[in-house]
Amino acid sequence: MSLKEYRLKKIKGDASFRQFYRKSFCKKNSIIVYADKEKEKNLLVYDCINKILNKNNIKAPKLINENYELNYIEIEDLGEKTMLNFLKNNPKNLKYFKQAIDLLSKIQKIKDRKIKNLNGKIYKVPEYNKKILFEESELFCKWYVPSNLTKNKKGLFNKKIKNEIKKLINKLKLKNNTFVHRDFHISNIILNKNKTSIIDNQDALIGNKAYDLASIIDDVRFKTSIKTKNKIFDYFLKKNKKINILYLKNDFEILSVLRNLKIIGIFTRLAVRDKKYNYLKMIPYTWKLIELRVKQNINLKMLNKLLSDYFPKQIK
Repeated sequence: MSLKEYRLKKIKGDASFRQFYRKSFCKKNSIIVYADKEKEKNLLVYDCINKILNKNNIKAPKLINENYELNYIEIEDLGEKTMLNFLKNNPKNLKYFKQAIDLLSKIQKIKDRKIKNLNGKIYKVPEYNKKILFEESELFCKWYVPSNLTKNKKGLFNKKIKNEIKKLINKLKLKNNTFVHRDFHISNIILNKNKTSIIDNQDALIGNKAYDLASIIDDVRFKTSIKTKNKIFDYFLKKNKKINILYLKNDFEILSVLRNLKIIGIFTRLAVRDKKYNYLKMIPYTWKLIELRVKQNINLKMLNKLLSDYFPKQIK
């Protein structure tokens, strides 16, 4: 059957080019994921990562049907209630954050690196290398800086910050040997009958153990106190007793800052290029998270000065 033969209800999407529809058929729901742009990542890779997660007893949407030529796949509907729904009225409730860290611990134990995609070809999960990290952070320079600095200032600033970003990436201590979801936050964790599942999985890479931890603790979409952030970090340490704490803390702080510079760039791009202006309202809190971390790590001292010199209102 073709996509047009179904009466579908469009549901809220995300920052990608994908569109989502809930399909009801015989009292059962499923989700249609439609992507006519970047469809390899948004359909093929998405399904591959979901398969790897399910293979490792981590609940992710299973493929029901597909028509890649018509730009869509049909996947399992895991429900509408994310962890955000349970936390928004009680942001101090550690029960849910502990569930998230328990889920993250399972994800970080994944050893699978290859899987067949729905076209029968082998997909290998790429490494989260220095080049990718740099290019992501560079989004801040490409999108946010031109909108907030004069032409005379932006050239010099971009040269300085790109140099500093390269130095910071070289100061990461932990190995790139961990399955990284890459967008691990409470809006992507579904809770159904107290069981967790994970969505928005297409960006997964093999990288640093601290990256997803920074994503869940310093979540730009959901404000938590420093005390709560520290408790989540400590719970992660209890689950990872053999890890070098100093290395983890160093990488957590650096990756949190680099990730949030990237996010500011992405949110600006979504507004400027795609007219999705609602993302701009999260930028002030993203700056606060950067301010929090740049003051805690001596390796971030020069970046702190650079941002304070050029963006004094945002960083203070």
